[in-house]
Amino acid sequence: MDIIISNSSGVPIYEQIEEQIKGQIMCGDLKAGDALPSMRVLAKDLKISVITTKRAYEDLERDGYIESVIGKGSFVKGMSTEIMKESMLYAIEEYLEKATDKAVLGKVSLDEMKEMLTIIYEEKQNG
Repeated sequence: MDIIISNSSGVPIYEQIEEQIKGQIMCGDLKAGDALPSMRVLAKDLKISVITTKRAYEDLERDGYIESVIGKGSFVKGMSTEIMKESMLYAIEEYLEKATDKAVLGKVSLDEMKEMLTIIYEEKQNG
């Protein structure tokens, strides 16, 4: 499992971990039943606090992406792709709400917003 932490992104580290694990589940790199590294091992590998990895795992479990078994570890939970997609759509909608609030406040037009989204999306798609 590859997780890359950016200290300059402005996104909290636990959220970066969550999003990357969710992404790996969504694209099939992590499958139902796959074991995740322990919180301590992940913290050591990423050179971060165990508290941070604990927060990420707790949030992932709360959102239904993983399940933790005491004494055994944390595992990818079996979810239908439809439920996973719905969860992602909900998160996207929340971000778009915030972006729209900023756009309205800054008098940015819908066309400008669409253009920005298109550029960002294409940049992410092309890596």
